[in-house]
Amino acid sequence: MMKQEIPSRRVVLRGALALGCGLWAPIALFGCDSKKGADSSSSAPASPQVTPAANKKMSQENVQYQAQPKGEQKCSGCLHFIAESNTCMLVDGQISPEGWCSLWAKKA
Repeated sequence: MMKQEIPSRRVVLRGALALGCGLWAPIALFGCDSKKGADSSSSAPASPQVTPAANKKMSQENVQYQAQPKGEQKCSGCLHFIAESNTCMLVDGQISPEGWCSLWAKKA
């Protein structure tokens, strides 16, 4: 009768680590582009695809819009406010420069 050799825990763990790393390599390299930055006159430059959902603005109710400022925070000092048209890049409808919503972000 032959005696079966049982591998040590260290050997088993090393094998599992090697196998796991081997499976992750294709996933980690998936986004790599070897032609990145190279001149390619045959193809048009890639442009980001914008979906209609990305262009849809949120309702004033969903962002808790109010026509009064919240402390020193008001739409005229917000990064998303468009002063020329009294509108917002993220919120639908007319926006008061003195208003406020939960998406308020200080202008840089």
